[in-house]
Amino acid sequence: MESKKRIIAIGADHAGYEYKEILKDALSEIEVKDFGTNSSDSVDYPDYAHPVADAVEKGEAELGILFCGSANGVAITANKHQGIRAAICWNEEIAELARKHNDANILCIPARFVSSEQAKAITQKFMSTEFEGGRHENRINKITNNHI
Repeated sequence: MESKKRIIAIGADHAGYEYKEILKDALSEIEVKDFGTNSSDSVDYPDYAHPVADAVEKGEAELGILFCGSANGVAITANKHQGIRAAICWNEEIAELARKHNDANILCIPARFVSSEQAKAITQKFMSTEFEGGRHENRINKITNNHI
C-alpha cells in the first residue's frame, strides 16, 4: 500500500525569499505548494501569507511555512484565518512546543534572525512533532471566540 505524500504550503515576502527557496530544496521528499514570492524584490507579506493560510484552512495542505524578516507580519496575517494557529519559531525547542502544546499548523520563521541551517532544523522539528492532546486539547478549543 502506497502512503500518501505530505503536502506543505510555503510562502515568503522578499526578506524570506532566499530561505523559502533553500527550504523547498531541503523538502524534496514532500509535495510543496509554493505561493511565492518569486524574487527578492520588495513585496507585501499579506499577499503570500493569506494564500498559505487558505491552503491549510481548506485542508489542501497539512501544514504551512511562512517567512518574513521578523515573522511577525506573516504570523499576524495567517492568524486572522479560522482554524489557523501560526507560531513564530526561532529555535527547535520553540517549534517543538508550538506543535506539541499549541497544535500550531503554520510555522513562521524570522529570516533575518536565524541562519538557513537553523531554519532547516526548526522546520524539521516542527514537521516531525505531533500534537500531544490531553490537557492541551481544552486550551486549543478555547482559542476561537465561540466561548462567549
